[in-house]
Amino acid sequence: MSMRPMRWTDIDVLVGLDVELFGADAWSAATWWAELRERPRRDYAVVPDGDDHPLAYAGLDLGGDVADIMTIGVSPRAQGQGLGGQLLRWMVERAVEDGAIALILEVRESNEAARTLYEHNGFERISVRRGYYQPGGEDALVLRRLLR
Repeated sequence: MSMRPMRWTDIDVLVGLDVELFGADAWSAATWWAELRERPRRDYAVVPDGDDHPLAYAGLDLGGDVADIMTIGVSPRAQGQGLGGQLLRWMVERAVEDGAIALILEVRESNEAARTLYEHNGFERISVRRGYYQPGGEDALVLRRLLR
């Protein structure tokens, strides 16, 4: 599937998709606007469907030696098609292009599908953030992939 830069016109679809995927942890429209406003330090891409609406999305913070994955999501109707892996490879490439030596992220300890994706793509657990996800207090695993 093709990928393109995220646009402000994607925000309404992204808000709905984020709620579907992350429930109470979903980003609001204001958060998406703030993230897009931070370009070029923040970079976001989507995989669109046939009508050019986002099916999957990802974004990262290019803040120097260590880039940070901000978000990644795949519509339930498109899961299992390799879109998460495609977006993850794009983020690795972007981080390398920007000069990062490592890429990090937080993931819910209970999110087996995401953890498997990251582990298959060279990420290793470096720490745990206890009670990171609120409400509920679920732990976040901090994963890192060295890029050089």
